[in-house]
Amino acid sequence: MSEGAGQHGGPRREHDVVELRVHGVSGAEPRVILDQAPARQVAGDDSGGFHRAERSDSGGPDAVTLEAYRWGDLPSGTVARTLSLVFLLPFMLSNLAVWMRPTARHSAAGVTVLCRLLALDLTVLYVVSVAGAALDLLAWRCLGATRCRGPFDAMFGLDGRQVGLRLAVLSLLPLAAVAFLRLLGSRRPRPAGKPLWVVEPLVGRLRAIHVAAALAVLSLILLAARTADGATAVTALLLTLSVAVLLACAGLLVVPGLLDRAATMRMVTRTATTVRAVAVGLTVATLATIVLDQRAWPSSAALPGYDTIATWALLAEMILLVSLSALVLWHHGRGERRNALPRGLGAAVVAAFAVGLAGAFSANLVYQSGNLLGGYRGDGGPPLPYQWTILAFFLHVAVGVMVCGALTLLSRPHRRRAAAAVTARDFPTVTPQGVGRLRQVRKAVARARFAEWLGLLAVAWAALAVIGLATGLSRLFDLAPDELATRALGLPAGVVGMGLALGSYLVAALVVALLLGGAFAYRTAWFRRHVGILWDLGTFWPRAAHPFAPPSYADRAVPELAERITQLTERHDGVLLCGHSHGSALLALAVLRLPPRARQRVALLTYGSPLDRLYARLFPAYLNEEVLRQVGKRIEWRWLNLWRDTDPVGGWIFAAHRPGDPPPDPTDPAGRVDRRLRDPADLLPAPGERRPPPILGHHPGESDPEFTVAVSELVGRLRRSG
Repeated sequence: MSEGAGQHGGPRREHDVVELRVHGVSGAEPRVILDQAPARQVAGDDSGGFHRAERSDSGGPDAVTLEAYRWGDLPSGTVARTLSLVFLLPFMLSNLAVWMRPTARHSAAGVTVLCRLLALDLTVLYVVSVAGAALDLLAWRCLGATRCRGPFDAMFGLDGRQVGLRLAVLSLLPLAAVAFLRLLGSRRPRPAGKPLWVVEPLVGRLRAIHVAAALAVLSLILLAARTADGATAVTALLLTLSVAVLLACAGLLVVPGLLDRAATMRMVTRTATTVRAVAVGLTVATLATIVLDQRAWPSSAALPGYDTIATWALLAEMILLVSLSALVLWHHGRGERRNALPRGLGAAVVAAFAVGLAGAFSANLVYQSGNLLGGYRGDGGPPLPYQWTILAFFLHVAVGVMVCGALTLLSRPHRRRAAAAVTARDFPTVTPQGVGRLRQVRKAVARARFAEWLGLLAVAWAALAVIGLATGLSRLFDLAPDELATRALGLPAGVVGMGLALGSYLVAALVVALLLGGAFAYRTAWFRRHVGILWDLGTFWPRAAHPFAPPSYADRAVPELAERITQLTERHDGVLLCGHSHGSALLALAVLRLPPRARQRVALLTYGSPLDRLYARLFPAYLNEEVLRQVGKRIEWRWLNLWRDTDPVGGWIFAAHRPGDPPPDPTDPAGRVDRRLRDPADLLPAPGERRPPPILGHHPGESDPEFTVAVSELVGRLRRSG
């Protein structure tokens, strides 16, 4: 970008207005965003950069410079994305849940505590499941009580070795698994200026707590097996310390605001690091104790005590989830639009997904490892808690699919009536040639209106958490799934076993699908547009609940945008910010960070924006109407929002402005922000065209006439304000 002396002194202005476009999830090439080729990079790097169209620099005095910010590669690289979709997905979802807390102060603190406790239990469950494969299956069964398939019956040269030595050596696998999570979650985009959320000290404290809990539960598993036939003074002390470390980790999370309060940060940091150091020393002492202890180990088919620990880890997970669901269902927003997604309820729904996936992955790891190694022959099969977990996952998915299908069918008449009303206003006169096209438009509008029924689906899904709680409680009574089905329900033997097998294969198929999804998301634009949305939205929020979740890219993207916008306002007369879909959220947050002088030369155009329809309801404490109105005030309401009834994601922000709606309050500038676009533009092809105008839905549409009109109007406002 060339600079020189201008007629007023200072930097010469190449053009008076810059149109800065920011894409949504799934990303796009700069030439696609700009709708021009070729394009060159003028700032940033390969992960997140600013690009300009070559031809925009050669326009006349009224030309607008086109620039695009491409951030699609910030969330992750190809390999990390593929691995993280599988290994970090439950942690990412549990971290996302804490940002969905409701606005009510009396419930927000409780939701935060429950989300952090649930995230801690996910880490514990992860270690317990890896220990189940390494210690219970390999060290105890395959190399001792049960002869597994070769070569697993003599691996690592530990066959016939002392039990304590086998357990100590194979304890390296859970330790390596924790280190793997630590490494996988440590990648972060290069920061730009001041971060959006200063959470790294919090992440450090959470990381120390989670590592301490992981090491403590590993020590607890080893010591429970060692003390099954009686404890010595040393093992009793170590066992007590293991429980104390776990309680200390939970205690640091239970006190509301303790981890976040500035006055207690230094004290909590020292406490967390001390607890972690104690846990490290405790693990070393435990490993040394079980190796040096020459007493005979108890004789049993399974590792003593492991079944009980796994049961309580899974049961605690379900108790926390049910408590969280009950809290948000009790305090969810009142006065909502009919069937709209209730504000603050997303925390329970996303947490339910996190718990379901974590339990299913953990149970399937133990279940399929045993089948592969042949370590469960003749002893009743896998540990009972994992049998119940797989069965609960199968039931949860089956019931969830039925509920979703039932809601789809029940809502169809309502959605069709609403779609018919929309199309009747848009196309009051339809020729016989346009009847078929009108039917397609109605279907598109009806499908898009399903988002307004997500509230009922969310309530139903959160309520289904009781399935997991019921199965967890059944384990406390030492009931096997097939035994309960035979005695209580009179089902023939083998039916439950078939359900377990189906559930196990369902989880395995899900893992394969996630792996393939991570690979294809970077090779197929269509696939990335649908699969990448979960990843891009999940990694937008910083790690405030689970330290092993993927790092946030917003801490770079938003400050980088704000800095670039500020620079452009110093060199040009104005900057028009154009954000599609999730890009509108990035720009809204960037506007809030702009200095006063820069805000005077900024206008905002959003399209396909989920700011109110989804984000204000999913994240009511952070992206609510008050925040959105603050964005409008900062730029003196130089803001237009374009939306379509066929868009299943985006929508209006302040007022729908559908035909027949009452006019907005003329004294409220927010009422002039939204503009509804008829989609499609017409039912029949234009003269000289063979095909009718397409149904755009959530498509960006920067080349549409309505978009051009909105750009011209906002550019005019900028010039008048300057």
